[in-house]
Parts: sequence; structure tokens; C-alpha cells
Amino acid sequence: MDFVAKRAALADHLKSLERVAIAFSGGVDSSALLAQAHAVLGAHAVAVIADSPSLPRRELAEAQRVAESIGAHLIVVRTDEAQDPSYQANSGNRCYFCKRALFVAMERVCREQAIPWMAFGEITDDWSDHRPGAQAAKEFGVVAPLSQAGMDKQDVRRLAAEFGLVVADKPASACLASRIPVGTKVTLERLRTVEGAEDSLLDLAFGVLRVRHHGNRARVEVSASQLPRALALRTEIEQRLVVHGFESVEFAEYPTR
Repeated sequence: MDFVAKRAALADHLKSLERVAIAFSGGVDSSALLAQAHAVLGAHAVAVIADSPSLPRRELAEAQRVAESIGAHLIVVRTDEAQDPSYQANSGNRCYFCKRALFVAMERVCREQAIPWMAFGEITDDWSDHRPGAQAAKEFGVVAPLSQAGMDKQDVRRLAAEFGLVVADKPASACLASRIPVGTKVTLERLRTVEGAEDSLLDLAFGVLRVRHHGNRARVEVSASQLPRALALRTEIEQRLVVHGFESVEFAEYPTR
């Protein structure tokens, strides 16, 4: 099925829902879904974003700008997964507990506003990954209009570009907890350390940037094309990260799928 047919199938599916709440992150997948839902349903499509300690403040602000550019109503909900021992344990299924907390909050919104459906931005590429969050979505009956229409990452980037969204080419942006190795407890202190560390490097304009928390050691990951520049800036980067408690820094290429 070509892109035009996929987009038509997506629009038809969204129209059949009549009213829907979109799990929104400000990334390209959920932004493209929200834009198409708003185009089809107008005010009957709302976005819901979880404001939690694992969401960088800069990502929340950008998500708010994207929703505003679409013209969609964005509802910010507080989620409490950071207080859940199962989430904190970081045993490899952390995303399940995060998504479950989001969907619990979304259910409250849907009850208050008489919205019968919840949707999230799963795409067909996600089927090949281990996605505990998808299990939570299944348990809550959350629909996946993009993947149901057969859309992959290339399709959603094209869809986002056709809507003129600034995030059309945005790299994947996982939550702050993803910077903490599996098996290491997720704490507010570690989340704040990672956020502060990444914020301190933003003006270096690496595009893709991750600062992974390995105790006193930071692992800085950038795209393959930017790795030589990162190494050339080693001293400056080390000086910036020592402020956040990192005694040593290693550099690596950010893994892309």
C-alpha cells in the first residue's frame, strides 16, 4: 500500500473514532498522529502529555509549541510512576509501568470529557522491538491508528512534513530514564543529573545527544558524523559534566536502528 492509501486509511480510522485522546510526547510519531486526528476531528481530538520527572523540561516546552502549531488542545497530566517501586527497579520492563501510569491518567481525562477512545503513536517499525509499553496499551484498549494503517517511520516523517511540523526530522527522543542502565534504580536525583548534564551540552549543537548515567562515569553518545567533533571537544565536555558529579567521560556513537 502506498503512502496516499495509508494516509486515507488513517484518516478513515480516525474519523470512525469520532472522539479520541492522543498520547502525546511531541515526537514525530505522536505529532503526526495528532495533526491528522485534528485535521479529521477538529476539537474532538485532544492531546494528553504526561508531565513526569523523566520528561525533560525542554521536551515539554517543545511539545506544547507543537500542539499549539497544530491547533490542538493539549492536556498536561501529572503521573506518579517515579514513585512506583516496579518502575524504579528498572528491570527491563520499566516502560510498561510508565505507560500504565499515563493510560490511567488518560482514562480519567476521557471519563471527564466523555471521550471513548485513547490512541498512541505506534508505527510498524515498533513491531520488531521489545516494547513493554505496547503491552500496557493493549491492556487499556488503546488503539494504534498509525501502525493499523501500515505506516512506518518514513511515512510518519512524510506526514509530519506535509503538515509543516517542525519535528518532521526530529531524531528519536526517549525519556530520561532510558539513560540509566537496566538494573540501576531510577531515582529523581539520577534523572535530574542526566537532564542537567544534557542541558549543559545543548549549545554545542550535536543534534543527537545522550548522556548515560554510569555512576561517576558519563557515557556521551552522539551521531557517528559528530563523534570526531565530540572527541575534539573532550576537555570542554569533561569540564561541563564534572559540575554534575561525573568524574570521567567516555564517548560513543549513538546506536540507530
